[in-house]
Amino acid sequence: MNMRWRTPTLLSASALTIMAAATLSPALPAIESHFAGTPQSALLTRLVVTFPALWIALCAPLAGMIADRFGRRPLLLVSVLLYGVAGMSGLMLDSLHAILAGRALLGVAVAGIMTAVTALAGDYYVGAARERFMGLQAAFTGFGGLLFLAAGGVLAEWHWRAPFAVYALAFLLWPAVLWQLAEPDRPASTPSPGTPPGAVPSRVPPGTWSALSLLLAAAVLNSAAFYLVPTQLPFHLPSLGIDAPSRTGLAIGTMTLVSALAGLAYTRLRPRLGMTGSFTFGFGLMAAGFVLLSRAPDFAALTGALATLGFGLGTVMPNLMGTAMHLAPPALRGRVAGMLTTAIFLGHFLSPLLSQPMIAGIGFDATFSAVGGLLGVMALTALALTIAGRRRVQPVAEPLR
Repeated sequence: MNMRWRTPTLLSASALTIMAAATLSPALPAIESHFAGTPQSALLTRLVVTFPALWIALCAPLAGMIADRFGRRPLLLVSVLLYGVAGMSGLMLDSLHAILAGRALLGVAVAGIMTAVTALAGDYYVGAARERFMGLQAAFTGFGGLLFLAAGGVLAEWHWRAPFAVYALAFLLWPAVLWQLAEPDRPASTPSPGTPPGAVPSRVPPGTWSALSLLLAAAVLNSAAFYLVPTQLPFHLPSLGIDAPSRTGLAIGTMTLVSALAGLAYTRLRPRLGMTGSFTFGFGLMAAGFVLLSRAPDFAALTGALATLGFGLGTVMPNLMGTAMHLAPPALRGRVAGMLTTAIFLGHFLSPLLSQPMIAGIGFDATFSAVGGLLGVMALTALALTIAGRRRVQPVAEPLR
C-alpha cells in the first residue's frame, strides 16, 4: 500500500474534530431566534455546539477498546462515514431536539475519529517524530478551525442551516483514509513481574496512574475553560456593538489561527521547556488571555486577548496528547487515547452548564476573569511540578569533611 499521503490524511482526519463544533458557532444566535418558541431554547441552542462532546466523552472509552481489539483503521473508516451523515442532518431537521439527536450521533463519530487518530499517531511516530506530528496536528486543526469558522460565519449570514453543509467534507476524506492509512503492527507492552509470557497487560502500569490522572484532570479543566469562547462569545459581542456573525467568526478564527501558529512552534518550544514547563507556559498564556478578554473595551482589544489565549491553547493541546502517548503502553494506546478524548470533550460539554449560571449571576467579564484565575492556578501547579522534577534529578552533594 502506497502511503505517501499518510501524514496529510491523518492530519485532515484530525481537522474533522474541530469542525464538529466550530462551524456552527457563528450561527448560534440565528438558531436561537428560529427556535425561540422551544422551552429552554437559550440553553439548548448552546448545546448544539457542545452536545456532541457529551457523546464523545461517553463513547470514547468504548472506541478505545474497539481500536485496541479490532484495529484503528476500521474504526476510523466507519466513524468518518457516520460523521458526514450525522453532521449534515441539520440541513433537513426542523426541531431543535431532533437537531440535538443528530449532534449526538456526530459525537459518537468524533469519538471514533479522535481516538483512532491519536492511537495511530502513537503507533506511526516515535520520540521527536511524534512531537513533530502533535505540533503539526495542533497547527492543522487550528488552520482548519479558522477555515471552518470563516465559512460558518459567511454561510450563517445566508441561512442558519447552511453551515451544516460543510460536514460533507467527510465524504471527500473517506477514500484517502481507505487508501493511505494501514493498520500498524502493535507490540505488546512490557509485562509486569509474574505476567505469563506472551500475555498482554490489561491495564496501564501502576507507576503511570498518578501522572495520567493529573493529565486527564488538566484536560477537562482546559477544555471547559476554552469552550467559553465559541459558546459564549457570540452572545457577549453585542455588548461591544458587534452584531455580524462574520465578525464573530473572524474573532474566534483569529484565536484558532494563532493556535495553529503555536502548534508549529511547539516542536521548538517542547525540548526547551520540557513536559511540565510547556504546561506552565501554555496555561499562563491562556490565563492572561481570559483576563485581557474580561477587560477588552472594543473589537481590537478583544482580538488581541483571543490571540494570547490561542497561543496558549496551541501549546497545551499537543502537549496533552504527546504526554498521554508517552505515558501509554503500546498495547493500550487506544484505551489511553479514548480516556484523553473523554476528558477533553467532557470539558467541552460541561462548559456551558458551568458558565451559564455564572454569567447569569456575575456577568461575562467577571466570569472570564474567574476562569483566567483558575488557569493561572493550573500554570502555577505545573511550575511547581517542574521545579520539583528538577530538584529530584539534582545530584546529592557529599558532606564536607
